[in-house]
Amino acid sequence: MIAAYYSVFKRGMKGIYQHCSAEKHLHRYLAEFDFRYNNRSGLSVKDIERAARIIKGADGKRLTYRPSSGAQV
Repeated sequence: MIAAYYSVFKRGMKGIYQHCSAEKHLHRYLAEFDFRYNNRSGLSVKDIERAARIIKGADGKRLTYRPSSGAQV
């Protein structure tokens, strides 16, 4: 089971992101691939149900852009 999760993570990192730029963000990558692994079609999770879970998980959360110091707005 761990090997299957790791292969999903490794394939995603090489195929989607190419690398993890900072160790401080590793938990975010792992959380995304954890969701993907636990909501895959092999577990009979349909696309509509997966989309509903994504929206429910994002409810009440915001990701904002904060310009670096010295950047012009």
